Amino acid sequence: MTEAHIVLSDGTVFAGEVAGSFPSSGIATGEFVFNTALSGYQEVITDPSYAGQVITFTYPHIGNYGVTSADDEASRPWCRGIVVRDLQHEPSNWRSEGDVRSFLERHHIPAITGVDTRRLTRHLRQHGAVAGAFGPASLAELTSAAREARGTDNTDFVSEVSTPEMYVRGTGDRHIVAFDYGIKATMVHQLAQRFRVSVVPASTSAADVLAMSPDGVFLSNGPGDPAALSAQVAEISQLVGSVPIFGICLGHQLLATALGGATMKLPFGHHGSNHPVKDLTTGTIEITAQNHNYAVTPDTLGRAVVTHVNLNDGVIEGVASRDDRCFSVQYHPEAGPGPHDARYLFDRFDTLLREGRMEGL
Repeated sequence: MTEAHIVLSDGTVFAGEVAGSFPSSGIATGEFVFNTALSGYQEVITDPSYAGQVITFTYPHIGNYGVTSADDEASRPWCRGIVVRDLQHEPSNWRSEGDVRSFLERHHIPAITGVDTRRLTRHLRQHGAVAGAFGPASLAELTSAAREARGTDNTDFVSEVSTPEMYVRGTGDRHIVAFDYGIKATMVHQLAQRFRVSVVPASTSAADVLAMSPDGVFLSNGPGDPAALSAQVAEISQLVGSVPIFGICLGHQLLATALGGATMKLPFGHHGSNHPVKDLTTGTIEITAQNHNYAVTPDTLGRAVVTHVNLNDGVIEGVASRDDRCFSVQYHPEAGPGPHDARYLFDRFDTLLREGRMEGL
């Protein structure tokens, strides 16, 4: 195996071995984050919300059950790379169509294995998401690249991952327009089970959406800093009050901003499939899948109320405005991967479209 290293922008070094596919320079860069899910690594790797980031898996064995095209959340991974402790060579599962190492090489995704991921995770927990460089290049070259590496602040990654043209899924009797800010395949599937869905590019104007006469509008997940997406917020602001709206993850942050809120960057974000959330409208506790570095700033909402909170750290996990017929959640009710506790939210959107009422409010 070829030796490789991680060098973070603060100078911290981790040793490992090459996996995946590196550019000819032998250097890859990105913002390092950690994910605590025990399974679902393929869905994590192919989630467009990880654009600009390097994913550190806290679970030590990655690749046990191989990969299958059925688990892809996008046509290709958008992450900058992955870090694992032990990358399995011989997967064992009846669904498997190949191994993770070959999958990474096919999609030209850099990876480093044999890393002390417990130490790296502790470092990120203490210092927050940190930019850095990794690969088989010399330590001097990696250190120089790490100093120049940038995180996700004030950067628009949505334009990179959004669909270039509209497509339609589902045959339901209600029509919704879904903004693709980095929409996951499982999310589209959940919507298409209930509605006829027109998935449109992130740059689509409010006027063009209203011209399609939708029964509702959906704001998808996506990567990066919501503060860098003022153009998208402006279009959402024109839709609020005109049509029912449901937002998830980045879509939640953008809707909250359109409702007068502000956003902030969390120290190390929420990435995993085991986060407890309380629905304040019902008192129910849900175990949720999450993937976000940014969140809605408390006490900034003007026209909405908080509906969900994270029980680990109190982060706002949901907002709603009954008068404007809109609601959103920070976490991932489609659960790809993760528990299915929160899939009722798609039915809540269905009820809003069909009956015009906001359940629980």
